[in-house]
Amino acid sequence: MNFIERFLSRFSSRPSSEEKPVLENKPASKKLLFSKNFFIFNLVLMGTIFGFSLAFLSFSCSTPQAKAAKAEENPVVIPQDALAVAESLQTAFRAVADKALPTVVELKTVSIRRQQVPNFNGIPWEFFFGPREGGPDGRGQEREYRSQGLGSGILVRQNNNVYYVLTNHHVVKDVNEIMVVTNDGKEYAAELVGQDERKDLAMVSFKTSDFYPLAVLGDSDAVRVGDWAIAVGNPLALMSTVTMGIVSAVGRTGGPAGNINDFIQTDTSINQGNSGGALVNIRGEVVGVNTWIASNNPGGGSVGLGFAIPINNAKRSIDEFISSGAISYGWLGVSLTDPDRDSIQALGLAEKRGALASQVFLDSPAYKGGIQPGDFITHLNGREMRESNALTRAVGDLKPGEQAIFTVVRDGAVREITVRIEARSEQVVAENKKLWPGVYVIPITDSIRNSLKLDVNAQGVIAAQIIKESPASIIGLQQEDLLTAINGEPVRDLAGFYRILRQKAEKELWFEVIRGSATLETLKYKR
Repeated sequence: MNFIERFLSRFSSRPSSEEKPVLENKPASKKLLFSKNFFIFNLVLMGTIFGFSLAFLSFSCSTPQAKAAKAEENPVVIPQDALAVAESLQTAFRAVADKALPTVVELKTVSIRRQQVPNFNGIPWEFFFGPREGGPDGRGQEREYRSQGLGSGILVRQNNNVYYVLTNHHVVKDVNEIMVVTNDGKEYAAELVGQDERKDLAMVSFKTSDFYPLAVLGDSDAVRVGDWAIAVGNPLALMSTVTMGIVSAVGRTGGPAGNINDFIQTDTSINQGNSGGALVNIRGEVVGVNTWIASNNPGGGSVGLGFAIPINNAKRSIDEFISSGAISYGWLGVSLTDPDRDSIQALGLAEKRGALASQVFLDSPAYKGGIQPGDFITHLNGREMRESNALTRAVGDLKPGEQAIFTVVRDGAVREITVRIEARSEQVVAENKKLWPGVYVIPITDSIRNSLKLDVNAQGVIAAQIIKESPASIIGLQQEDLLTAINGEPVRDLAGFYRILRQKAEKELWFEVIRGSATLETLKYKR
């Protein structure tokens, strides 16, 4: 078969007998498989090409231009009602800052101390250099040390060209120089007007013909937990700083240095330098004077526990500072305590709130009016007094000569006692010899019984503290004594102690006590 015949035979329906195709010897199924494989191969190839094309298209769509185009097609929509609320709140905070910032100033203070210079005279100094100046032996020389302080203040009053600044007592305590720096950066020499350690308040003044707005004083009694709280001051010498938070609590007590205020607690960031600055509400009204922080940081950094003096506690002080340079307090003449749960139960006071008059000053307004040791004071002029600091502040705000009605619980009975208030005198308050009886007593509890190894049937009260130079101290009473009798009358419990003290100790006082394993009688105190 020639070339032409072989070529034509490939297209004929039957192969030539001389030369058959190779496939002729394979079964029909093999032919079908060959055609399927070829088809699948082409199908996979087309899918691969399509996948690469799709990936390239996706990548090109992910470019910034493509994303922007896509964002334009599907924009993120901010809800207009939520945005309006946020913007209105932002506008409010801006207004508060604009209103409060010009009314808060920075106080720079300098305290000057003088210290004796060490004496280096004598051999070999004098041998080589001779006596030093300041005397034949070099004594009498002093070196001046200047320590700087920082705080804040609030512009509260203006009288012609004199501005008055309210601040904290601890900011200006024992300082020699005071400089006021206003919000616009101007500095003025200032002088101390007055100060009061009990409320940690003070006032300074400076003169200028420039105009500065005064702070608007709000009503701190209206402050509630959850209210917005904005602190304005100069923390860490960063002038005109505004921080924001909420009121965390009200009526906090136990401030530093025996402060008698009921503080506003806030989580607003307050740091060193904020003292004396303003705590304002959402209306820009001053509701507190930032005073101290509680911190576990040795450097005193803010941990969200800041405390401010309620501005209502300071309003009267502002007037008295300007008029007299000092704050006058009414004086009742009692030593007040907040009894613990065991004492409340022992006195039969149930769920009553108030303050215990554990001591009474002889010849004081309280003594003259009829208040006695052991009286539990619950109200002053009809107003509930829930604890001792509240009663102390309320009495302090009374004017000398004013009559006040005290509601007391004595031996389970409620009575009202009228007292004419007198002016508080630090000298009189310090006369412990007039503090009657001069001992703080507590009931016997299981823990005290075990600690002092008392008999299981022991009765009486425990002398928890003896006031120095008081009648109890003079007759020899000691701390941890078990008081079993007053003037020979057995004492079984806390209520009995005060009842017998009132009934049997009008002229003289002496105790029977158990001290360790000994039973003793104290000396007698005659009134």
